[in-house]
Amino acid sequence: MSDITPIAQVPATVAPRRRRRWALVTLVAVVVVASLAAGLVVWAAPWVPPPVLRPAGLVAGPATANSISFRWSRPSTGPLPDKYLILSDGTVAGSVPGTATSYRQADLTPATRYPYRVMAVRCGKRSPQSALLTVRTLTPPISQAVLQGLWNVKVKYMQQVFGYPSETLSWETDPVCAVGPCDVMLHVTTSDGHTFSVKLTRAGAVYRGQALERFTQCGRTSPMFSDPTTLTIRVRVTAAAGQGQAWAATSLAGTMIGTSQYVSLGTSTGTDYCPANTFHVTLSGTPA
Repeated sequence: MSDITPIAQVPATVAPRRRRRWALVTLVAVVVVASLAAGLVVWAAPWVPPPVLRPAGLVAGPATANSISFRWSRPSTGPLPDKYLILSDGTVAGSVPGTATSYRQADLTPATRYPYRVMAVRCGKRSPQSALLTVRTLTPPISQAVLQGLWNVKVKYMQQVFGYPSETLSWETDPVCAVGPCDVMLHVTTSDGHTFSVKLTRAGAVYRGQALERFTQCGRTSPMFSDPTTLTIRVRVTAAAGQGQAWAATSLAGTMIGTSQYVSLGTSTGTDYCPANTFHVTLSGTPA
């Protein structure tokens, strides 16, 4: 039996290439993680919202005696505001949604100027105020003035009547309608305390009325008897101004004519009478 020398087997070794592959995978993973981290850093940076732009392009719109309107431009860039604040004389007069670009205000005084500015608001932040815009309500014609309230009316007699050349009457004018110009009930108190009332019918700026009064007495005997006098009044409103929402008369002028008929009365001593008479006066008045 021959001697056979056994051959020793060399155990297999791991290829170096496999170790290099794991190193490559590790490197790629590191790069990916670093990239993600960098992305997170960029994403987490503070976000700066666009500024709230100042409203611009304010232009007056249609107006009436009791209302005004105006408009402005949308923001040139960026998102719309949540709302617009409307400022007048430094206080907030109203607001509109951010989608709106116009404003109308009612219940104003005729022939009056109103200043406005607009401010945009978004997320609680306010823009600078817009440039000032001044708008004006319309001035109605004199014929639309309301004759109302208490008046001092100066009476000047064309010839001396009742012993004096002039006097001042107290007038109280009550319109017969709730709103706007219309006929009035006139209540007059003379300087000596006599009172009478007459309805004045309106035609534009002119008011006319007639009343039969018994505020004079005549006769040669005692007691004297009353002499009926027809008073014809015509006045015109000559000036007006805004008062609240009303267009109110502030000045008037006109005439009053008094006409007395001949009146006779039989007495125990004979016949007594009052002669026919006519007097003219001019009227000028202002609110009391």
